Amino acid sequence: MSTIQTSKAAESRIEQVDQSNVKFASVYSDHMLVADYDDGSWGDIQILPFDDIKMSPATTFIHYGQAIFEGIKAYRQDNGDVAIFRPTDNFTRFNFSARRMAMQPVPEEVFMGGMKELISLDRDWAPSAEGTSLYIRPFMFATDSFIGVRPPKKFRFMIITTPAGAYYSKPIKIYVHDKYVRAFPGGVGAAKAAGNYAAAMQPTVEVQEMGFDQILWLDGIEKKYVQEIGTMNVFFVIGDKVLTPSLEDGTILDGFTRRSIIQLLADSGIEVEQRKIDIQELVEASKNGSLKEVFGAGTAAVVAPIAELHYKGVDMVLPDVDTWKIAPDVKKRLADIRYGRAEDTHNWMLKV
Repeated sequence: MSTIQTSKAAESRIEQVDQSNVKFASVYSDHMLVADYDDGSWGDIQILPFDDIKMSPATTFIHYGQAIFEGIKAYRQDNGDVAIFRPTDNFTRFNFSARRMAMQPVPEEVFMGGMKELISLDRDWAPSAEGTSLYIRPFMFATDSFIGVRPPKKFRFMIITTPAGAYYSKPIKIYVHDKYVRAFPGGVGAAKAAGNYAAAMQPTVEVQEMGFDQILWLDGIEKKYVQEIGTMNVFFVIGDKVLTPSLEDGTILDGFTRRSIIQLLADSGIEVEQRKIDIQELVEASKNGSLKEVFGAGTAAVVAPIAELHYKGVDMVLPDVDTWKIAPDVKKRLADIRYGRAEDTHNWMLKV
């Protein structure tokens, strides 16, 4: 594999970004990374001006859904540096997803080396306002021009980026679904496969029409154990305990914001119970007043307070967010590390 070949955009589009009101994925950065796998090897890594891509109508992933992705963020730190949050973890998870979907793992020099070069080239696109970031989307899809059902032999890996503001602007309302199911043991719930999100679209539309923002999924067998919320892992503060669903059955995405929160709480002497959580436990905690906080955790949303959970006619209304302690604290501590205001003792930030 040769060095990265770069073709710079003739003109930048960065003036299209409203720096006073950065919105998630409203405009994409000037360049994109492309690398193709064919005939048993990865070709040259290319950084090209952001543009549409051309493909055959018989391209494999269109028909059989072999597509995976990651979500990563780079932050403009207070001293002007740009640093990426935990990208090596995303690299590892990306290749876990690739293997689960019978796709070719991406070499480190392509994923990490290409990402660092791309972010360095488009570093001016990283906004500086509090709560903003440069969202990084690595993804890969099967590119064989063949509509027979077989493991593909050709793949395209790409990275695009976009300035991002807050994903949720206020505490959100969640519908606990007992009809639709996101994942089953033995399935692909732990992989960041595109089809996981496609299957959630219609249920999400339905709950949004009911006045809710997202879905808290239950397990696919007994439909009683909570899993994850839309694009986020979830945490519950009941009394003096912090709980989050365990990952042991392979149905929940191993999120790195989740991991980071667990570590930061451990640093403060707070243990997080990672176990099966019965929805009825939450109902009872809400009734007796011990359900203090519920919040989502993910790359896009970071830490998203939840105002209300609805399950089978029961409204579990959380205390006013201004009274919360755990979620605001970990959100601030994460922000301070990401923006360079606090020491990065766990080596989560990669400067470019």
